[in-house]
Amino acid sequence: MATPQGAWLDRMYNNRALVPEHAAHFAAWARDSAAARQQHKCHLDLPYGQGPNETLDVFPAAQRESPAPVLVFIHGGWWRSLDKADHSFIAPAFTRTGACVVLPNYALCPAVTVPEIALQVVRALAWVHRHVARWGGDPRRITVVGHSAGGHLATMALGCDWRRWAPDLPADLVKNAVSISGLYDLHVVRRIPFLKPDLRLTAAQAQQTSPVDWPAPAHGSLAALVGADESPEFVRQNGLMRSAWGERTVPVCEALPGLNHFTVVEALTQPGHRLHAVTQAWLMHTAP
Repeated sequence: MATPQGAWLDRMYNNRALVPEHAAHFAAWARDSAAARQQHKCHLDLPYGQGPNETLDVFPAAQRESPAPVLVFIHGGWWRSLDKADHSFIAPAFTRTGACVVLPNYALCPAVTVPEIALQVVRALAWVHRHVARWGGDPRRITVVGHSAGGHLATMALGCDWRRWAPDLPADLVKNAVSISGLYDLHVVRRIPFLKPDLRLTAAQAQQTSPVDWPAPAHGSLAALVGADESPEFVRQNGLMRSAWGERTVPVCEALPGLNHFTVVEALTQPGHRLHAVTQAWLMHTAP
């Protein structure tokens, strides 16, 4: 039985309970993702490693006059659910404006740990840098975007010591990151009762994988955005990275009006929306 504090954490972080219509969003994502795979050129289930779920999808840019900037989108789901196939709907909004979009999968808790998932994302991004030119992508212009748990993984990717991982990789492999409703303090996450059975986070793992405990990376910028209608804890988490890494590294830190934990993902695909504009600016390495 959850303690009073545990019950409060469940209320703050259980987005499916906070948004009763979440199933309708998931159904729309699945429908639109199937249509994206049918209607747009794509290369599915390319292996980036030998481990479980280590595959990714590539959606080349609609126009290929020059090497295209690369958007790598990392899905959420509390590191324990969802799939890249649920998020193909994100690709067309960016391929039509000249980006190459890559969607990696990763294994899910409790079969693996959060640190193991983070290393899968590192392997995926190393693969993208080495191979994306085959599909017209520019390995020198990789921006990582993630939602919720994916926002956490995108932030970790920005802070990765790439040269230590492999000497052929540039130190600034990830040029920018956009974290949407991300999680940065996993010391709090490990205490959330409804997540404990699957995540099984230890104190050491939380320390290892909490970007708030890391120094600001030497390269790149982070945009941290959250729906203003999300729980106070998600809004608080969003501000943590600017406090940790400073305004220079996190020049964009915003709560977007009228959006909850699911509609904020859909806003990413809407031309003219602030979230879409920030992401486009990060892709082109211009001020949002």
